[in-house]
Amino acid sequence: MKLYGLKNCDTCKKAMKALDAAGQSYTFVDIRAEADVASLAPQWLKQVDSAKLINTRSTTWRQLDEAERAKAESDPAGLLAANPTLVKRPVIERGDDVFAGWTKDVQAALGV
Repeated sequence: MKLYGLKNCDTCKKAMKALDAAGQSYTFVDIRAEADVASLAPQWLKQVDSAKLINTRSTTWRQLDEAERAKAESDPAGLLAANPTLVKRPVIERGDDVFAGWTKDVQAALGV
């Protein structure tokens, strides 16, 4: 299992703490420093709707102009590649499954 996120993200910290408590092993990948979002985003978007993968509540989103925000519909992978911090965190890959965010549904699917 791989957990993509940011070290200082509270939601990522909660997810890692819960996974640790459940005895689940994972590899943490810093989405800003270590991940190749340009190649990962298209794969993630095959399984997760762009509305769930793009964090429209983030500071990064609020700083985008309307033309950039429009890419959420027309080129979500390109938007995420250009702005990795727009990825809703954490993104968790387990086998062929991809989960975005740390919702009750994601926690249940992971057995946490």
